Amino acid sequence: MWVVLIIVVLIFLYALSTYNVLINKRNRVKQAYSGIDVYLTQRFDLIPNLVECVKEYMTYEKELLEEITKRRTIYLENKNIKDAERLNDECNKIMIVAENYPELKASEQFLNLQKNLSKMESQLQAARRIYNVEVNSYNNIIMMFPSNIFANMFGFKTEEFFQAEDQAKNNIKLDYKENKE
Repeated sequence: MWVVLIIVVLIFLYALSTYNVLINKRNRVKQAYSGIDVYLTQRFDLIPNLVECVKEYMTYEKELLEEITKRRTIYLENKNIKDAERLNDECNKIMIVAENYPELKASEQFLNLQKNLSKMESQLQAARRIYNVEVNSYNNIIMMFPSNIFANMFGFKTEEFFQAEDQAKNNIKLDYKENKE
């Protein structure tokens, strides 16, 4: 009788401990995701300035600037990493298009914005790595025996790693359309 009681108490203590570890790990994933969101918001707050700076130089890339503005609005409404990546891709296109505008590349305002965007991208990459480390740690405890039994009992679900979309893994290709009006 005492043996059974001790086993039940030990199982209860292990379940309690596992539950607390799972909560801690899940909160660390949320915190890491929040870090990504902060850097994305900071980076995307620079976009209106970038668009205004570029507008006066780029007469043929109006569609690109409108797409960037649209994607920024979508991201700010949803705060979704996938939307952020799409916006990021469009921002990268501006940097490539800028190569065709020597006077823009020489603009002090543009150079400053470009430097700030590059700095934000470095910080964002670090935040993504931290997020993936936290997701890996969390997912491991959910999937490994015997903690997986309690994770399933308590309804814990695995999280997805941050991954670049397929299009982000490829080189950016731009179609230049010149309107001679």
